[in-house]
Amino acid sequence: MTPTLLGLCGSLRTASTNRLLMHQAARAFGACTFVEGNLRLPLYDADLEAQGLPPEVQTLSDQIAAADAVLIATPEYNKNLPGGLKNALDWVSRTKGAPWRDKPVAIISATSGRAGGERAQYSLRHCLTPFRPRVLPGPEVCIANSSAAFDADGHLQDDLSQRLLAELMQLLRSEIAR
Repeated sequence: MTPTLLGLCGSLRTASTNRLLMHQAARAFGACTFVEGNLRLPLYDADLEAQGLPPEVQTLSDQIAAADAVLIATPEYNKNLPGGLKNALDWVSRTKGAPWRDKPVAIISATSGRAGGERAQYSLRHCLTPFRPRVLPGPEVCIANSSAAFDADGHLQDDLSQRLLAELMQLLRSEIAR
């Protein structure tokens, strides 16, 4: 059986380094059906929710529930996770069922700063806590100075980063069988 890996990119920018990192991670994960979730959702608003759950929110919730594992690539915006990613978590929390419950999750980050997204990863872990997924503790993959970290083909250039990413993806794959 080929596992389904859902990728969520906290950066909405098409050419973001987090999107490059997410795709490199999916390749390192190995044979799978890779699905990229859409985080371009309306801002959470209880008045909007009262009119009915937006279809794109239900789609994202269904993708999380159906995935064998989830990979989240997050930039760091002002020492925290980006608002679009937090908004998606808030919306999905309003859907039926518990799509995150016991779901294996790996977090990676790429940022222009020197810390590589460590604070964003920490805050994302905190935000995921109430949903009770199985978030892998590491190895941490935090790519600093990300604009210089990838080659022209969108591949990480640093050997250590490649090894850590490969190890994290193999651990994520092994969590599926748990």
